[in-house]
Amino acid sequence: MSEQATQPTQADAQTPNAVFHNVLEMVGNTPLLEVSRLAPGDHRLFLKMESQNPAGSIKDRIGVSMIEAAERDGRIDRNADPPPTIIEATAGNTGLGLALVAGQRGYKLLVVVPDKMSREKVQHLRAMGAAVIMTRSDVTKGHPEYYQDIAARIASETPNSVYINQFANEANAQAHYTTTGPEIFGQMGGDIDAFVVGVGSGGTLSGTGRLLKERCPDCRIILADPAGSVLWPRVNEGKEVEPGAWLIEGMGEDFIPPVCDLDLVDEAIPVTDEQAFHAARRLLKVEGVLAGSSTGCLLFAAIAWLEKQREPKRLVTFACDQGAKYLSKMFNDFWMMDQGFLERECFGDLRDLIARRHLSREDFTLAPSDSLQRAVNVMKLYDVSQVAVVERDRAGADHCVGIIDEGDVLLAATRDKSAFEAPVADFMTRRLETIKSEAKVDDLLPIFRADRVAIVEDDAGQFLGLITKIDLINYLRGQLARD
Repeated sequence: MSEQATQPTQADAQTPNAVFHNVLEMVGNTPLLEVSRLAPGDHRLFLKMESQNPAGSIKDRIGVSMIEAAERDGRIDRNADPPPTIIEATAGNTGLGLALVAGQRGYKLLVVVPDKMSREKVQHLRAMGAAVIMTRSDVTKGHPEYYQDIAARIASETPNSVYINQFANEANAQAHYTTTGPEIFGQMGGDIDAFVVGVGSGGTLSGTGRLLKERCPDCRIILADPAGSVLWPRVNEGKEVEPGAWLIEGMGEDFIPPVCDLDLVDEAIPVTDEQAFHAARRLLKVEGVLAGSSTGCLLFAAIAWLEKQREPKRLVTFACDQGAKYLSKMFNDFWMMDQGFLERECFGDLRDLIARRHLSREDFTLAPSDSLQRAVNVMKLYDVSQVAVVERDRAGADHCVGIIDEGDVLLAATRDKSAFEAPVADFMTRRLETIKSEAKVDDLLPIFRADRVAIVEDDAGQFLGLITKIDLINYLRGQLARD
């Protein structure tokens, strides 16, 4: 059998027995999943499972198309020595798609990433060989530390490099016009009432939206957009607004990207961070699909739109990327609590400020007899810099008898290398600042001015938890948001 005969075809791509000869052959042709448990009423809701692309997101498609376009037009020379450097500004997933292709072609890759992106994305990028530059996420286009401006500047200063610029790259939208759109149309048998899409760079909207409008003129295109983005006010009201802030990753913009064709959009639905995160968490619990925050945004908007329709509709949207990239964030209950997105029992006293409540077994503590090495292990495992040392009395109540922090460990280790086997009781701080749970918030300030941690206890001395400076900041920020 010839080598050509063994190559998988477009039709083969979804068959279980297809054999691929390069990971790039696995990009696209993703399955369509009907999520019947989430669809309201008699409506039908479908997810295009872009999370099943090799690097884990819909951006794998444009990673292939944009690099191949640059090779065709001579911006990238495959035979250059040393290899060319690809430079891009990305929320993470486009960087991963580019890294997938760059790794197969032998190119270098440098990406500039806003600092609000999940640590898993950054770690994934670096593991794939990309150089990652982190920059501020609280500045807008035109600021010298804006991530797109930094990427463009680095490209202008780097010999033998190309700035891919997904936001103005025609190959971005073309990838979706030639692959994503036709796949959806075919999988749905041409019967599509609505398509819900978001905008990161705008390529998915422009490419897929144009294809669907050509083949299904009555298909409604709905933009799901983070509440702080400038796009949904432009669509719904024709207004230009100042951008706000949002935590949803890879979606929403502070400007209208050149590749984004908003004229395709029939209406837009703003979605808050909280709504998006809870929708993604619900998708996992109800349908078993682990997807990211942008998927949560799309899903919330899709359900909201369907709930307003009087006749049964068939709606398609995306599972944009794998949710494993967000396990430290929206799938982490404590992170959700810290952001104010998960409700907790409120007591109306200082217990409400404790981030990790001891009686609920949310915190990480040590016993006085535990070794200093165990203290180090706990700090590393749970990414904390200090741990309460707790002792239980005969009545079963826990009392905080000390605090051990990184400074205590460092001092002990520099004095005696065998200290790691000694009990933490030998090194912990015993000068403790305790405060009753009924005390006022203002009573915390003298403790923090002394650069100490507040140890909260009840009237019987039962340890309830620690309050740090950042806990107070989070509490005050939550109060401000509620006001």
